[in-house]
Amino acid sequence: MAPTAGSPGGQDRRGNPMSGDRDAVARHDRALERLLRFDTATLDLVADLDRHDADVPMTHVLHGYLALTSTDHADVAGARQRSATVDALGGNEREAAHAAALAAWASGRWAQAARLLDQLLARWPTDLLALMVGQQLDFFVGDAANLRDRPARSLPAFDPADPDTGIVRGLLAFGLEESGQYRQAEEQGLAALEANRDDVWAVHAVTHVCEMEGRVDDGARFLLERRADWAQGNLFTVHNWWHLALFCLEAGRVDAALSVYDREIHHDGSAGVPIEMLDASALLWRLHLDGADTGDRFAPLARAWERVVADEPWYAFNDVHAVMAFVGADRLADARAVVDRLAAAVAAAPTPGREGTNAAMMADVGLPACRALVAHGEGRWSDAAAELAPARHAFHHFGGSHAQRDALQRTLLDAVLRSGDSDAARSLLDERLALRPTSVHAWSTLARSATARGDDVAAVDAASRAAVHRTRFAAALPASL
Repeated sequence: MAPTAGSPGGQDRRGNPMSGDRDAVARHDRALERLLRFDTATLDLVADLDRHDADVPMTHVLHGYLALTSTDHADVAGARQRSATVDALGGNEREAAHAAALAAWASGRWAQAARLLDQLLARWPTDLLALMVGQQLDFFVGDAANLRDRPARSLPAFDPADPDTGIVRGLLAFGLEESGQYRQAEEQGLAALEANRDDVWAVHAVTHVCEMEGRVDDGARFLLERRADWAQGNLFTVHNWWHLALFCLEAGRVDAALSVYDREIHHDGSAGVPIEMLDASALLWRLHLDGADTGDRFAPLARAWERVVADEPWYAFNDVHAVMAFVGADRLADARAVVDRLAAAVAAAPTPGREGTNAAMMADVGLPACRALVAHGEGRWSDAAAELAPARHAFHHFGGSHAQRDALQRTLLDAVLRSGDSDAARSLLDERLALRPTSVHAWSTLARSATARGDDVAAVDAASRAAVHRTRFAAALPASL
């Protein structure tokens, strides 16, 4: 008899124990294989699992994780129900371990869920669902070390000839990049793409390396040459377009960045999910800080964020980006309402046991960042800087990547400049240029700072350096995007 729910006899294609008959296991494998590539077909395949395999625990595990990776509080109740269903079905030990991680995450214990997946992977290191979801959790809580080390621990368990090994290398590449190990990150990312051209996570990892090293022309060419592999048909396309738009900004191509925004990042047909609206807010906010004309784009984006922040706080990273949109749309009362909601949630959360939860993310970064954005919108530059400066080395505590969190670093720099604190501005700029000497943004801002100090010689020199890099970067972009 074929194994059914609760039976220990089934295995997925990687040898991990799985309840369900042969057909159920095959359907699960197909869904996971597409999910690992962020293929839009995943959604239909997962829906098929509900139709055919509602009595299989991994059906509900997969659904629950997909709900929670949206970072939308509206999906949390469904994830909790999926966890309870797995418990009721009585699966094997691996499935019970997944259910425990799912339950921890759905109850707001983000870091505990990540640790439970660490334990699961120690026993079943080829569990690619646990590996992928675990790295997402590491990303959401800003644990760069485990973002790198989690796939590193599993990699030796995979056959080098298996295409899945490439997927693990892509995960490792991103963890290495976020840990500052850029050469190794690029090597692993390119190796991953040799195995699977459609590994959009590996594309993303290599792109991050170019971003962090200030290799804007290399990054733009890399994305454009591989456009067929990432630019459509996957659930990660918006984010990779966002990266291309960032390269456009450094190249002085505001027109191209706005074209990408309108066509790919946020428009009438957008899904309205936080993971995409984050990119929209982050791009428009950078343009806003640079004094670019964003037209009326902030207004519809702010309306899209209304639903997300109307519920109880769930993920501070989302709240901060919602406030960017509200401030950009000149809806300061709505931005203040988010601040008040976060402040109340932080006050209500008991300090013991707060670690690894959204309460900690709010307290450490989310609340001061939101207050700073409101202060910036109100022209209270010194107040904005005072909120951000103490938190700047803890920004990773509320998740995201170095590239994403740079929006807050830029906000601090802009506030410091506007407040007239030239010493602090110069210090921050020296730091940025030491890390990325080709940064057009940093050289342009240095020129602005020097002008404010009356140092015309330094201003001309900095502006000239910005122009040299901008011209080189622009040459890597087509006339239209």
